[in-house]
Amino acid sequence: MGLFSRKGSKASIDGDSIASNSKRNSNAGVRPLPSSKATNGSTFISPSILSIPDVVLPKAPDPAVDPAAYLRSIYAVRDRSKPLLNLAKRNRLTHFEVDMPKFHDTAAYVVSIIKRDYAPDYASIPPHGRWQHFEVGGRPRVDQLLASWPSAIDNQERTRRLIDLFLVSVLLDAGAGATWSYKSKESGKSYRRSEGLAVASLEMFKEGAFSSDATQPCQVDATGLRGLTLEQLSKGLQITDSNTITGLDGRLGLLTRLAEALSNQELFGADARPGNMLDHLLSHPSTQASSVPIIPLPTLWTVLMDGLASIWPATRTQIDGVSLGDAWPCSTLPSSPPAQPWETIVPFHKLTQWLCYSLMVPMSKLLHIHFAGSELMTGLPEYRNGGLLIDTGLLTLKDEDAKRGLEAYKKNSLVKGQPCMEVVPLFTADDDVIVEWRAVTVGFLDELLAEVNGLLGLMGRDQLSLAQMLEAGTWKGGREIAEVSRPNTKEPPIMILSDGTVF
Repeated sequence: MGLFSRKGSKASIDGDSIASNSKRNSNAGVRPLPSSKATNGSTFISPSILSIPDVVLPKAPDPAVDPAAYLRSIYAVRDRSKPLLNLAKRNRLTHFEVDMPKFHDTAAYVVSIIKRDYAPDYASIPPHGRWQHFEVGGRPRVDQLLASWPSAIDNQERTRRLIDLFLVSVLLDAGAGATWSYKSKESGKSYRRSEGLAVASLEMFKEGAFSSDATQPCQVDATGLRGLTLEQLSKGLQITDSNTITGLDGRLGLLTRLAEALSNQELFGADARPGNMLDHLLSHPSTQASSVPIIPLPTLWTVLMDGLASIWPATRTQIDGVSLGDAWPCSTLPSSPPAQPWETIVPFHKLTQWLCYSLMVPMSKLLHIHFAGSELMTGLPEYRNGGLLIDTGLLTLKDEDAKRGLEAYKKNSLVKGQPCMEVVPLFTADDDVIVEWRAVTVGFLDELLAEVNGLLGLMGRDQLSLAQMLEAGTWKGGREIAEVSRPNTKEPPIMILSDGTVF
């Protein structure tokens, strides 16, 4: 039985009570919880300065016994990308030339971005997550949302509501394209790309677009999602003939299938809300009580992978009849003779990782939950992080593939609403070029973290985490260098033809 009760029980967990309780127990070998105000005003306790007991994490599934379980695990993302990183370091990739001397230049560029925005207070860098996107333009929208709710709503329910919001917002955040923008109904300002989708989803959430209960608009539930139509989603995102977005049908499909996934009462409760996963996590047998609640990262990962498995398109890669989600065959992968089917596949699970990064933030900020094993997470294999490697010269697409991609761009440019300037190679998400690009992005992000910390002179507990480098360096740097390199479209150096369910 878990350590914390489910919703409705008398025994509950509250962020403020955890902090005060840990202070009372500080003489028992545990340091008091030093809390500080994050830039958005929410109380945040840094796990790095707490006395957290060692947690034994579950082992990765054995691919020889259960290859599908292995490829769906967080462990496999880094494991299966390493062979391609090793090939990249020797310039033996199938689709890209690798100029390893440029690696230092890439790291130096990332460091320059981090220093410009955060020096010397690198500890203030927030972890990568959806929260920051809601605050575009310097407006603390999440804090304003929290402040708008009655004080009688406890921290657990506040966290459930943010999980509801963040999950739907992340699923809608699959690349907006070059032309789409959203004009905030509250500020009158227009925003594009991820931030625009964040503000749009937040305003839809506050209006009750995802709720079936008119008296509780700020929630997401299965009935509300089932009632969402393409017309309503299009209106909520302000889609017009001149303001188009890529993959609208795919986004609605994700939300429709999410409604069915939420019927799992063990994970999402009787009222079928994403936020009820909090109660499942706190009552899970693997959750431990210390100065703060400790949830193993693989426990959260399993909830998201198993609980949301049915939302991904059935046409995705399968092993033994099990859909693997964001995992793809890659011709570059070395394999033992004779190769087993799983050995040809590299998994990324980008949206699941983006969900993990994003959902951990409100749980950590409001309830001071610590996620043991968060280092298992990888850098996100998407076009900003990957584009950085190309725009800094570390990777160069080989001529034959570039020619093929440019032909595909030319054909796609004839489609209404698709970009037709600043031509770059274009491929579908399952193309071998994209799979190889994403795999080496995972590997090089790990390498960059070590190099960046070294260049910043950070050691020990002062070192940036991967999530901090993604937030302050590579993702932001990838976007900025794209804006300089292609100022009209601001697109990455390689475009991915997206269906709204991968990026």
